[in-house]
Amino acid sequence: MTLQTPQPPPSALRAVLGALDSETALRQPAAAALRHPTGPLLPAHPLAVYVLTGPRPELPAARRTGWRFLIKDGTEVTAAAEVVQSTEGHSFSHFTAGPYLDSTVRALREAWQLAQSSRTPRQPRLLTFPGQYATALWLHSPDTGPAADLLIPLAPAPLGVTAHRARPAAELLPLLVRTPRARPLLLGSS
Repeated sequence: MTLQTPQPPPSALRAVLGALDSETALRQPAAAALRHPTGPLLPAHPLAVYVLTGPRPELPAARRTGWRFLIKDGTEVTAAAEVVQSTEGHSFSHFTAGPYLDSTVRALREAWQLAQSSRTPRQPRLLTFPGQYATALWLHSPDTGPAADLLIPLAPAPLGVTAHRARPAAELLPLLVRTPRARPLLLGSS
């Protein structure tokens, strides 16, 4: 597999660079690690962000909502910046920190290792499941379609899902999009 990282639109990169120069944006709690950098702050590893919702979501129904950039302070990834699509192109949304940051870096490394043993081209994307509080690195195969797509769940993963284990999307999606349990009926209610 070869990884084909698509170039983000210029407006997405401009939005991130603007946020890195904005004192207001850097006041966000998740931007704490960016306030006193030891080197230049650089956006890296842009990933298109897709959201998958609905009672029986399928990958073709995933909606692209924007881009996430990992922010490097020198050689270390210290935060991520997310931009969303807007009428002017893209606008800065927020910075993130926490466990998904290291997990994204790890999943990208795993994707590069997988790329060494396959000739199938894939595009890394970030796929979120808001109703399940789950995120996965989506290795999309533009030539063969969703049947060949792989997902690498990021940690922390939902119960019953092993983080950082690449699996075919068709096998993993049912586990990631489980419908919430129905509320129990109370006695005397209908």
